[in-house]
Amino acid sequence: MTETLLSADRLHMTFPGRRGAAEARAVDGVDLDIAPGEIVALVGESGCGKTSLARTLLGLERPTSGRVTFSGKPLDYGSRALKAYRKRVQLVLQDPSGSLNPRHTVYDAVAEGLRIHGYAGDEREAVAHALSRAGLRPPERFFLRYPHELSGGQRQRVVIAGALVLEPELIVADEPVASLDASVRGEILALLLRLRDELGLSALVVTHDLGLAWNIADRVAVMYLGRIVETGRVEEVLTSPQHPYTQALLSVLPEAPGDPVVLTGEPPDPSRIPGGCRFHARCQILASGEADAAGVSEACRTVDLPVLSGAGGAQVACHWAAARVTEGAP
Repeated sequence: MTETLLSADRLHMTFPGRRGAAEARAVDGVDLDIAPGEIVALVGESGCGKTSLARTLLGLERPTSGRVTFSGKPLDYGSRALKAYRKRVQLVLQDPSGSLNPRHTVYDAVAEGLRIHGYAGDEREAVAHALSRAGLRPPERFFLRYPHELSGGQRQRVVIAGALVLEPELIVADEPVASLDASVRGEILALLLRLRDELGLSALVVTHDLGLAWNIADRVAVMYLGRIVETGRVEEVLTSPQHPYTQALLSVLPEAPGDPVVLTGEPPDPSRIPGGCRFHARCQILASGEADAAGVSEACRTVDLPVLSGAGGAQVACHWAAARVTEGAP
């Protein structure tokens, strides 16, 4: 895919440290492209910077440096321009119960975006159409219901309908099925795929679950400590992961062969990002001596790695993986 809908270019987002501490680098140099009709999964542990990156792409946070581009134009942070942008790029949150006002009916919840943006058409028809697209049929049956009268899956469909009613070009879904029962997750994922196929909708799906990424994404970007460390087509990355961090995340899936990789410690504080590879303090390859055997252990500890480009084929930011490629390892 050569055409780009949404693009992050050398994006940084820092937050002031507490009590005079150093700034926290939540997003620390990210390039990421999303093409029309493409679903990209942004994967990583809690605290790796996924949500901060998503909020920056949505225009909810202004980057410290770098830029966000949409349809070839840099994002304008003026209030009128942001309002127009948010009509084209919509957010779907993790917890539908927290996203919906318990005092608002389903109709009002879905119509809210239309009213904010001054929709001049037939509001009732637009709400019914959005609910129907989200799988709530017949839509009129749900108009006067309240969130507490719906199942978890139905509430998530209402949230999705509220995003669809403005006919966006891209949605950012933050852990869209994390709060749902396993039996309902597949239905919501199937809905997102159907919307992509029918409407050409693009999506950035933020998740810690590589299994979800496998089921829904065209491409996956694995994030660690503010930076993307591996990216590529989902089949490439999840069947042949090159970065030790990606290998560790995959090893805990029920269908993964071998024993799970147990990472030591917690991710470092984003205000104290270590030198060299930012994963080296927890890296099972470095700890086992494999990096030393490949002659890269010193580089792992001291030599920083470049920012991966936003699109293209499989890429990995890892000294050991690069050494294996040089040696012709499979």
